[in-house]
Amino acid sequence: MEIKLTTPEIRTILQGCQYTLQMVGSSKDYRKLQSSEYFSTSNDVVLNDAFNALGEIVSAIDDVEQATQK
Repeated sequence: MEIKLTTPEIRTILQGCQYTLQMVGSSKDYRKLQSSEYFSTSNDVVLNDAFNALGEIVSAIDDVEQATQK
């Protein structure tokens, strides 16, 4: 089954994910976890990297929309 989403819906979902990541990242408990010497990811990715990646994807969507509206 294919999920059908419009471009505005996709943008809203991605921006909502960014907001959620921002809330998690600003929480005291998460900052404590991330600063632990035991906190490690396989490629040193941190929550802020995911936030930034989503922002880049939203920007790319905006770029496509602007380019195709000409």
